[in-house]
Amino acid sequence: MDALYPRLLVTRFAECFDFYRAVLPPLTGANLAKGAPEGPYANWDVDEQAVLALYDRAAMAAALGTDELPAHPATATQDAAMLVLRVDDVDKALPLCLRHGGALVAPATDRPEWGPSLRSAHLRDPEGYLIELQSY
Repeated sequence: MDALYPRLLVTRFAECFDFYRAVLPPLTGANLAKGAPEGPYANWDVDEQAVLALYDRAAMAAALGTDELPAHPATATQDAAMLVLRVDDVDKALPLCLRHGGALVAPATDRPEWGPSLRSAHLRDPEGYLIELQSY
């Protein structure tokens, strides 16, 4: 039984699928358990436990009857959540993510105020979700 895992609702399903298919296995050991680039659903597991799922935003809106509402806020806002990936080496993980469609937000930086040996970098996936790569 899966405990708790994020399901990202995306409008750019194929791009997000390709991004996570490329970066999750080497960074987290998660493997694609179900899904394909055409969607509407995909999930990646580690040891048969879900780690991340993608679902087509329009399909979810149709299921909930909210398809008449806007998909995103009309104005820019601060992020409300982020996906954190603990990796062995932030400096090696970041270029992998950028090569596969990630967009840099903040470069790899030592953050001793967050933890004595913590290093992090921040990027956005193809849908715009904030991701933190961290090692410590």
